[in-house]
Amino acid sequence: MLRRILSLLVFSVLTTAFAHAQEPQMNLQRTKLSVGMYQIDAQVAQTPEQREIGLMFRKEMPQFEGMIFVFEQPATQCFWMRNTILPLTAAFVADDGRIVNLADMQPMTENSHCSEEPVRFVLEMNQGWFAHKNIKKGAKLGGVLFANRH
Repeated sequence: MLRRILSLLVFSVLTTAFAHAQEPQMNLQRTKLSVGMYQIDAQVAQTPEQREIGLMFRKEMPQFEGMIFVFEQPATQCFWMRNTILPLTAAFVADDGRIVNLADMQPMTENSHCSEEPVRFVLEMNQGWFAHKNIKKGAKLGGVLFANRH
């Protein structure tokens, strides 16, 4: 009987953890970013867990919103789209806010998309957002994350 109760308890804990893991992150801290005349309301993914989950399981995202991933130090950052339903574009961003490169990423794939040089920031937006606004490699992002980083 005790074995059965322990078994049910373990199953319940694992089921709850799995269900929780499949929920999108909606309550992260936010920051305002700008690029040219455009404003972005970005969720900030800064812990390893927040970065790992990213935009997984999101079914929609308003056009002016995105998620910025903040790493401790510049490195070659690589992203993929496992469990990510939305098509996204990743902007790999240097400390001074300069977009190093852009990568369109297809949903539910494990293709690796990497920065062309070491960066600490990666901004994910709905796919096509940058292209529709004619924002390209070399454009500068503004915001408190990039203040005093020249």
